[in-house]
Amino acid sequence: MADGKHTARAARHHDHVHAAHSHDAHAAIESSEPLAEYRYLLEAIQELLVAKGVFNADDVRRQIELMDTRNAATGARLVARAWVDPAFKALLLKDSRAAASALGIDVADMPDVLVLENTPTRHHVVVCTLCSCYPKAILGMSPAWYKSAAYRARVVKDPRGVLKEFGTELADDVEIRVCDSTADLRYLVLPMRPAGAEGWSEERLANLVTRDSMIGVSPAASPAAS
Repeated sequence: MADGKHTARAARHHDHVHAAHSHDAHAAIESSEPLAEYRYLLEAIQELLVAKGVFNADDVRRQIELMDTRNAATGARLVARAWVDPAFKALLLKDSRAAASALGIDVADMPDVLVLENTPTRHHVVVCTLCSCYPKAILGMSPAWYKSAAYRARVVKDPRGVLKEFGTELADDVEIRVCDSTADLRYLVLPMRPAGAEGWSEERLANLVTRDSMIGVSPAASPAAS
């Protein structure tokens, strides 16, 4: 293990990985959870903090505008570079902040993100079982299904079933690791480079990297479909 920080990150990663192979019956991923109550609570807390001077309305606006500039294209840049540059790939797997910084990506408020490589024999899929921890700095806002109670509960118990609903069917001998994000440690999946994209430029490869492939619920897009 390279250094103390990396060792600690790997240890935290080990604590939040679940080896899961069960095939229990399951409900639909999408759920009809009521959201209005949470919106009202959020608005009330925001108004209280503004009234107390913790921040103002302009601070809220600036943060919303900042989040609007973030999307999965940032993560796709990291993946595409890793596909064409072995040295960069090694750095990304060891220290995602250093790798992002090397591409000129602002890492000032980027949380600790551990990048996990999918291989022909091992597939990673990411969840946050307690809430919705997600690497927003490099993927943008998380999709609604990622935050749903159905996905958070079911992907741990029946990952193959959930992946199948996303159109991803894995051979029985492929190990599935469900990685549980926390406030201290988020995950990004490095999907396998799809066949048929040999000789493609880094920019063109980035178009094959989808948000869902970096969560692990689907592979990278097929070159034939691009």
